[in-house]
Amino acid sequence: MQEDFLHFLWKHKKFDVLNIKTAKAETIQLVDVGQHNQNSGPDFFNAKLKIENQLWAGNVEIHVKSSNWYAHQHETDKAYDNVILHVVWEHDAEVYRKDNSIIPTLLLQEFVPKNLIENYRRLFSKQQRWINCEANFAEVDNFTLINWKERLFIERLERKSQQIERLLNDSNQHWEAVLFTMLFRNFGLKVNADAFESIAKSIDFSIVRKLQTQSEQLEALFCGQAGLLESNIEEAYYQNLKKAYQYLKQKFQLETLGVVPIQFFRLRPPNFPTIRLSQLAQLYHKHYNLFSQVISISTIEEFYDLFSVETSEYWQTHYSFTSISKSSTKKLTKSFIDLLIINTIIPIKYCFSKYKGNDENEIIFSLATAIKSEENSIIKKFNQLAPISQSALDSQALLQLKSHYCDANKCLQCAIGNSIITK
Repeated sequence: MQEDFLHFLWKHKKFDVLNIKTAKAETIQLVDVGQHNQNSGPDFFNAKLKIENQLWAGNVEIHVKSSNWYAHQHETDKAYDNVILHVVWEHDAEVYRKDNSIIPTLLLQEFVPKNLIENYRRLFSKQQRWINCEANFAEVDNFTLINWKERLFIERLERKSQQIERLLNDSNQHWEAVLFTMLFRNFGLKVNADAFESIAKSIDFSIVRKLQTQSEQLEALFCGQAGLLESNIEEAYYQNLKKAYQYLKQKFQLETLGVVPIQFFRLRPPNFPTIRLSQLAQLYHKHYNLFSQVISISTIEEFYDLFSVETSEYWQTHYSFTSISKSSTKKLTKSFIDLLIINTIIPIKYCFSKYKGNDENEIIFSLATAIKSEENSIIKKFNQLAPISQSALDSQALLQLKSHYCDANKCLQCAIGNSIITK
C-alpha cells in the first residue's frame, strides 16, 4: 500500500463516507476533505468534520501506519499541532497531541470497497508492461478520453511555454527573434535540432532584418554560421556565398563559438542542412514581419500558404555543394509544415495569447485537430491498444501522457487510471 493512494482515496472520497467512524467507534461526518498540500506540512489543510456532533476545523494527516507519525517526528513539529484527524491504513499506535489528548484516527481500509483495492493493486502490479493500464485501456469511455486528451494537450503546451519564456528572457522579450530560433530548431528536425538552434542563437536577429531584401546574403549568413563555407570548393555559387559570408563575418563581427556541428548522416537528401538553410533564407526573404503574420492568421490553409517557400535556384539541381542532382523544385511539403505548426506555431501562439491576456484556445484546438496524427512508435503502440489518435491534438496529448504519467507511474493523477481504479 502506498501513501499516495490513500491521498487519492481521501481527496476523492472513494470510501463509505456516510458510515465512517474513528478507531474508537466515534461517528465522523465529513464536511470538507480540505485542500491537498503538495509541500511540507500536513497532507490536507483546512478540513472540516464532525466527530460525535462536535465540529472540528483543521488539518488532516495521512499515513500507511499510525506509527509513521513518530517515525516522521511529527510530534516535535509545530506544523502538526492543528491536526484534527489521522487517516491511516493500519492502526498500530495511538497518536497524542501536546496536551496528551488523543488525535482521532480513521482506519480507512475498513471503509474502502474491496474491488477498488483490487483494481489498484492490479494496476500497480510488478508485471512487465508497456504501460500499467494496457489491459484495460480500451475499456475507458470516450467522454473521459476526450476531456483528458484536451487537458494533456494544454499541459504539453504549458511545458513548451517554459522553453519560449527562457528564449524571451535571453532575447529581451523579442518575439520575432524567439520565432526565428524556434523555426531554426524545427527546420533541423531531430538530427540537427540542437545544431540549428545554436546557429540561430549565434546570429543577432537585427542582422537578419538588415539582410532580408537579399536572399543570397541570408543564405550566405546561414550557411557560413553553420560551418558549410570553410572548404576549398571550386564552384561558382559556393565561392559567391563564401565571399559574401567573409564580408558579413567581418562587418557584423560574427562568431561561431558554441555552434554545434551539423550532421548529414542518416538524413534523406530533402532534409539535408543545405536544403533546409536555403528554405529558411527564402522564408525570411519572402516575409519581413513573419511573427505578426503567424499571430494574425488562424487557419491551416493560411499557414500552408505562409510557408509555401522553396530553395534558391541553385539547389534545384543540388543537394550539396559537391555534386549535381536531377532538377527538382525543393519546396516545403505540407507534412513538414504540419510539424512546424505543431512544434513552433501552436506553442508560440499559445504563449503569446497568454502574454496578451487573450483566450485563443479555440483557434489552437482547431489547428491541432486539422492536422493528422503524428506517426511514431509511441503513437503506434497507443493505437494498438485502442484507435485513439486521429489528430495532432491526440498525438501530442498521448506523448504527454506517456512521458509524464505512464513512465512516472502517476496513474492516480491520470483520468484514465482513475477511471480504471474506480470502475
